[in-house]
Amino acid sequence: MCGRYGLFTPPTDLEVRFDASMACDFEPTYNAAPSESLPVIDAEQSRQIRTRQWGLIPSWADDPDAHRHTNARAETLFERPSFRESAEQRRCLVLADGFYEWGAPDGQRRPHFVRRTDGEPFAMAGLWERWTPSRTQTKLGSLTAEPEPIETFTIVTTQANDAIEPLHDRMPVVLPPDAEGPWLSADPGRAASLLEPLSAQHLRVDPVSRAVNDPTATGPKLVTPIEQ
Repeated sequence: MCGRYGLFTPPTDLEVRFDASMACDFEPTYNAAPSESLPVIDAEQSRQIRTRQWGLIPSWADDPDAHRHTNARAETLFERPSFRESAEQRRCLVLADGFYEWGAPDGQRRPHFVRRTDGEPFAMAGLWERWTPSRTQTKLGSLTAEPEPIETFTIVTTQANDAIEPLHDRMPVVLPPDAEGPWLSADPGRAASLLEPLSAQHLRVDPVSRAVNDPTATGPKLVTPIEQ
């Protein structure tokens, strides 16, 4: 699973890496958490980096709080009602420098930060959705206004590779660079074939400070490796 991650590569470098312009105001974060608005790229505007709220709300949901999805399992992505339509029509890239996973490979449970061995930012496979609140008009003085739609996303997870398995049995789908474009645009069959765990040799796993347990904590110290 993926419940926290970091994105701290400078925006100008993200633009170069993903060949897309930053179409949003975004402050780098070392502790991204669900409900925050975070940068993604989608097929509708694949040359722009825009923010959406983490925690997918299906378009048909009556109660958004009862249907927020931080993660979506790759194995049932094209079957579950919460994700099926998004998986077919609204895929996205969730930009990251690394993600956190909690585990106890040495007997003491603690957070670990997982990044690429080459230190480059990467894209996790994601889905996005546009949800509109009740159609009942909201009165604004003498005016009325339709509720604004909310755009949300979820991160797709798959079975853990050998690097992550000592910590957890699931991990985000970290896409190789040459799979990022196909994930956005390929037919469902081809897209599903991309949802494999990245080879363990491409990932580095470091124990880090328990300060990340506090969702308000931030800063480079959160991803600095510590002695076990």
